[in-house]
Amino acid sequence: MAGKYVAAIDQGTTSTRCILFDHDGKIVATGQKEHEQIFPRAGWVEHDPMEIWGNTREVVGQALARGNASTSDIVAVGITNQRETTVVWDRTTGQPVYNAIVWQDTRTGKICDSLAALGGGDERYKDRVGLPLATYFAGPKVRWILDNVDGARERAEAGDLLMGTIDSWLIWNMTGGTDGGKHLTDVSNASRTMLMDYRTLEWLPDIAEEMGIPMSMLPEIRSNSEVYGEGRAAGFLAGVPISGSLGDQQAATFGQVCFERGMAKNTYGTGNFMLLNTGEEAVPSENGLLTTLCYKLGDAKPVYALEGSIAVTGSLVQWLRDNLGMIKDAPEIETLAAGVEDNGGAYIVPAFSGLFAPHWRSDARGALVGLTRYVNKGHIARAVLEATAFQTREVLDAMNADSGVDLTELRVDGGMVGNELLMQFQADVLDVPVIRPEIVETTALGAAYAAGLAVGFWSDLDELTAKWAEDKRWEPAMDAGERDRQYRNWQKAVTKTLDWVDDDVS
Repeated sequence: MAGKYVAAIDQGTTSTRCILFDHDGKIVATGQKEHEQIFPRAGWVEHDPMEIWGNTREVVGQALARGNASTSDIVAVGITNQRETTVVWDRTTGQPVYNAIVWQDTRTGKICDSLAALGGGDERYKDRVGLPLATYFAGPKVRWILDNVDGARERAEAGDLLMGTIDSWLIWNMTGGTDGGKHLTDVSNASRTMLMDYRTLEWLPDIAEEMGIPMSMLPEIRSNSEVYGEGRAAGFLAGVPISGSLGDQQAATFGQVCFERGMAKNTYGTGNFMLLNTGEEAVPSENGLLTTLCYKLGDAKPVYALEGSIAVTGSLVQWLRDNLGMIKDAPEIETLAAGVEDNGGAYIVPAFSGLFAPHWRSDARGALVGLTRYVNKGHIARAVLEATAFQTREVLDAMNADSGVDLTELRVDGGMVGNELLMQFQADVLDVPVIRPEIVETTALGAAYAAGLAVGFWSDLDELTAKWAEDKRWEPAMDAGERDRQYRNWQKAVTKTLDWVDDDVS
């Protein structure tokens, strides 16, 4: 095979990256660029799809230049993306009709309520799609755009508009856009729309009709590892197979080589996402988790996962930096938090976008509780980090209950895993070892692995498993009584965030 590298495009919530991986799964070069976070009003979060597409082209060029590589050196391209973030665009002009509505956005609350009122409440579709009715998912976001953008519904019903998560937007543009671009998605992203039957892996026309979404807008559903097409955008990876696509959390699970039933990973990014591989069995959750696709390789049977999604973790550190100005950069929070022995009695519940798993309360809003004159900025910094660990504990408890098997270790990745204080506290709160791999860019690595498998760059899952290596592990060291006391206080703090939003409070 002539090519030397697989390129992974990692289109995340705050930035877009391209990473080149060699055959050993090692990083050769990286390009990265942030995009604007648009907040039109409280609870609304948007991105400019054209900015994201432009940045994607730019970061690929950066990675090639920094790796001293050319298009001929790239054997395949894999894509991973922020999952539920939704774009609606015109198939003729290629222009979005509105900004992308981001997964964190809560504007679709009333749409979800109206659907729940049809019968079945928040679980109206759950037995078929694996998801509760929540603002998190893509379907209601499409409905909002069609209902609120002038002329959008008429254009959609005439067959002029397409919808998709960011993977679909990128693949369509990369394969030609208005000149024959392929309108595709993969099973992992399709499973986050509330429109796909997670057993048959097909769209559900009756749910689409209830949501007011014409079927002509929906992309074709494909596996996570197959050749979708070739790069055709001018000067952009021309002729290179695009052969891998996974939503970011499924990609991280794949990159952590969690291929066996019972293996789990937790990604610490803008939000936190824990996935437990449940094998070829789709396990319905009774404890506030999501039943989702983990991955599907070509014609093989799909593999499923239970997922616990947490909306705000790393973005809470950004909030401390950007909104409050308490730190100058994200790594500074560890130094500030290490200056105190504990949280001083303060707890932060960052329900900025409501509470996701296991609560699913869109009416919740953030709270800082337990304040006394004793509390200083070090205690608040520590409470910010601890909020990530406590939310993860809630998810792990639900996962243990649903799966019937207690997790014995947790593989971790993402931007926050370099924070030693957080990782030790996480092990303490969970009472299981926390393990960081040598390559923590597992989201991009998973996309690269899926793309490389499809073209024979790597042979099979066993070869990928052999590449995984442990970098560091944290063992629990907290007294059981102290662990229980702190978690009990956290659970009390959560109750203070509920029932905040009503008709006149947004």
